[in-house]
Order: sequence, then C-alpha cells, then structure tokens
Amino acid sequence: MNKELNVSNLEQRDQTAASERAQDHVQHDRLQSVIAELATFGGRSDGGVSRETLTDPDLQARRYLIDLARSRGCSVTIDDCANLFFRRPGTSDLPPVLTGSHADTQPVGGKLDGAYGVLAGLEVIAALNDAGIKTLRPVEVVAWTNEEGCRFGPGAMGSSAFVDPSCLPAYRNSVDAKGVRFGDALELALEAVPDVPRRPMAEPMSACVELHIEQGPVLERALVPLGVVTGIQSVRWYRIQVTGTAGHAGTMPMDERVDAMAAAVGLAQQLYAYQAVEAGEKLRLTLGRWQVSPNSINTIPGAVEFTVDVRSVDEQVLVQFEAALKQITQAYSWAGKIEFESIFSRPPTHFPAAMLALIERACTRASSRASLAAPLRMTSGAFHDAMYLAEHCPTAMIFVPSKGGVSHNAAEETAPQELFLGVQALAYAVTSLANA
Repeated sequence: MNKELNVSNLEQRDQTAASERAQDHVQHDRLQSVIAELATFGGRSDGGVSRETLTDPDLQARRYLIDLARSRGCSVTIDDCANLFFRRPGTSDLPPVLTGSHADTQPVGGKLDGAYGVLAGLEVIAALNDAGIKTLRPVEVVAWTNEEGCRFGPGAMGSSAFVDPSCLPAYRNSVDAKGVRFGDALELALEAVPDVPRRPMAEPMSACVELHIEQGPVLERALVPLGVVTGIQSVRWYRIQVTGTAGHAGTMPMDERVDAMAAAVGLAQQLYAYQAVEAGEKLRLTLGRWQVSPNSINTIPGAVEFTVDVRSVDEQVLVQFEAALKQITQAYSWAGKIEFESIFSRPPTHFPAAMLALIERACTRASSRASLAAPLRMTSGAFHDAMYLAEHCPTAMIFVPSKGGVSHNAAEETAPQELFLGVQALAYAVTSLANA
C-alpha cells in the first residue's frame, strides 16, 4: 500500500511540475505578435476590428489560424458548423482537453474579445512544445463559429450546435440583413478550406477551459489581474409589441392620439422603475432594440416594437420580473394594444467545484509569481461558448481585466502583462487536465 501511495504521490508531483513548466514557458512577445497579426484581418483605422462571422475578413482570419496551428505541429479539422479544431496529440487517444473561444467580432469590435482565447490556446500549444512536455490526453484549441450573433442570430451557434447538432438545421435558415442565409455562408466557408478534413460534431471532451477578457469593470476596480469565473448568470429576452394608430403629426389633437411611442415610453419608464425600486443590482435590465413604424418625422407612430434583456445570478429574480412584466403590460391603460412574448431563456450556468479549484491554483501561481493580488472569484454577466460546453463536459473560465470595462468597442483594451498572466494560468490548467 505504501509503495502504491508513493507512486501516486510521485505521479502527482510530476504532473504538477509539468503544469508549472508549461506555465513558465508561455512567451509574452510571441503572444502579443499573434494578437497584432490576427487584428489585421478586418482591422479598422481607429484600432478596432470588424470581422463578422463568415465574411471575407473572417475567412481570411481562419486561414491565418490554420497556418499558425500547423506551424506549431497541430493537425486541423472542421465540423459541419465550420468550427475549427487544432489538435496537439497526446500519448493516448483519450478524449482531449479543449480550450479556445471565437474569432468573429461585432461590426465595430476590438482585437481581444474571443480572439484572445483562441490565440491563448495556440500559445499554450507553443509553450508545451518549448517545454518538451508530452501530455496523456490530446489538447485541442477551437475557434467557434458565430459566437457574437450580430450577423446571424442567435449567438454561440458553433458551440451550441457542436453540443447539440440537432440545432444546426434551424440555424442554417437564419438570414442576415442583406438576405444571406447562414447555411449558404456556411457552405462557402467549408468550401474555402478543402485541405481541412471534416470531423463529427458532439465528440467527447474530457474538459474545457475558456480564457476571455472580462468585458466589465470588476477586476480592474479590484486591482486584481485574474478572475476565477464561477458561472454565467441567467438571462431572459422578451419582445414587446405596442400597436396604436398612425396619424398626421400636425393635424391630430394630442388628446385624441393613439400614439404607440408614447405608450412604449410609458412602459419603459415603469420597467426601469421596477428594476431600480424592486430589484436593484440583483437585476440587470436593457431595452436594447427599438423599431418604430412608419418611422417618419411627421407621422404619429402607429407601432413600436422593443426588446427587453434581463439578467441575474438568481433565477428567482427573473421569475419575479416576468410576473411584473405581465402585470405592467396588462394594466397599462390606453386605447391601443400591447403584446409581449418570451423569445429566449437561459438558466444560470454553474461550473464544477473541482474545476474552480484547479483554475484558482493556476491563477494563484501566475499572479503570485508576478507579485500581484490573488485571483477573484466572480460571475460572468455575458454569454460565452463555455455555457454550452458546460452541458457537454466539465468546464471552467478564466477572466482578465478590461480597461474601463469596455468591450464590443474599438477602444477595448487589456494590459499586455494581464493578457500574459491569463495565458500562464490557462497553460497550467490545460496541462493539469491533459495529464489527468
């Protein structure tokens, strides 16, 4: 028994040593170089990046990633949703450890959102190569398709379809603002990489770790370089349709109007008041998309449609909000019509305790060796591909700070040292999981 225990302890020490060596072989300048290179695909004069999914800049960026991965010894495959996988072999054929994120951006985005996670994964591959580390399990880096959802809806198409391939047929019928079908854009993307073999979807993964910029101000305000993400908050989306009567702006008396905009504004004020008085910081409320008809400067609006996005770490808070939304819309007194419907609902994601403990060890070593503050446990307020992977395998996330909390913006920025520390933490975690 003692001999078996000693062998087990020795193996544990070897695994820890490998994780530390991988962490210590991450290269700051190499990481910064590829971040700058990828940002040229769809790069803007203001420093931002416009690389919406499956556009020409995105297809060019994909080719860059394929070539970069191959230069680091990876094999490359692609699935039916055009998700790209870059694989470093292990000493066994056990299910791999997955890391990565997405390379598509908002119409005016930054160079880090999503792209950082993909390039971080490829830097982990390079660090493992430099350190001469062989892992038991393969390590795969993924670039998911259409995480942003700004060209084709919904977002996170690639990761959700990978986990549940039955989603893909409906996704293929999604149409962008120019009338292009996602399915047609997908076929063009697949045809653009004839040298990349196709692979099945929903393949087993042993674990997944996603590294991402925070996209909020919490870490920066706390002066903490690394965040251990405990989960992703719950979200619900609604569409509210307000129907009145269009009329002439100059001839219709104010007290005789059935003005859809006036009613919509009144509803919005009540919703904001509910958030402020009843929920406070427990609820995040956004009325994000407005459509007015006929949208003419001298016509009383006959119809207004707007969306409601509510998020909370507590699902019960959203249950209460929906009840309040029903009450507010039903009780609103006017001559027109108000309807609302739920268009999306996602429960909270909670990452496993064992994964959180590993991420905390990885982040603690990276930050302590840089003489910086210990990592902070926090919840993600934004969607990430990790929320779907959490249904497929043990999953976790690491955050690095966003300056000013800014993201989805050309001004998006994270200090180079913090980006470096994030990859160091990722390298430790991925290597540990790949040897388990």
